[in-house]
Amino acid sequence: MIFTETKLPGAYIIDLERQEDSRGFFARTFCAREFHSQGLAGTFVQCNTSWNARRGTIRGMHYQLPPSCEVKLVRCTAGALWDVIVDLRRDSPTYLQHFGVDLTAKNRCALYVPEMFAHGFQTLEDDTEIFYQISEFYAPNKSAGVRFDDPKLGILWPLPVAAIADKDRTWPLLQSCT
Repeated sequence: MIFTETKLPGAYIIDLERQEDSRGFFARTFCAREFHSQGLAGTFVQCNTSWNARRGTIRGMHYQLPPSCEVKLVRCTAGALWDVIVDLRRDSPTYLQHFGVDLTAKNRCALYVPEMFAHGFQTLEDDTEIFYQISEFYAPNKSAGVRFDDPKLGILWPLPVAAIADKDRTWPLLQSCT
């Protein structure tokens, strides 16, 4: 695996290190030893998948509060999406900054999302599926989010919104939370 740190410290794009031959290729998508050697979480307790029918669908921006903070390892298994994270660590020099990356079934990259980062995505194609490995069990009472269109974040989504959950559309603006 090839680990490339993003502009938000602790968040990584993880690319495959392919071993190719006439049949195609083989690549490791996860190895606890390699993750630990990079200082990353190497234990995941839950895996989720999200299938999205329509191009332009937005899910997010979600995270979990202490003591149930979670790391996510996100990969697109069908279609394409623009994956975006926001640093919510108050003591971070990149607090409230965001980073986005295209994750596609073709590029097979993954995004490592550290604790206290809001995470969301917008599908770029119909029939897009995302696979998540998560380091902490879902805790509904610790579930939180920020608005996908919060002006304080300035996220420029690539497409008009085709579908979004009411919950994601109505998270409070950061101004009203601080």
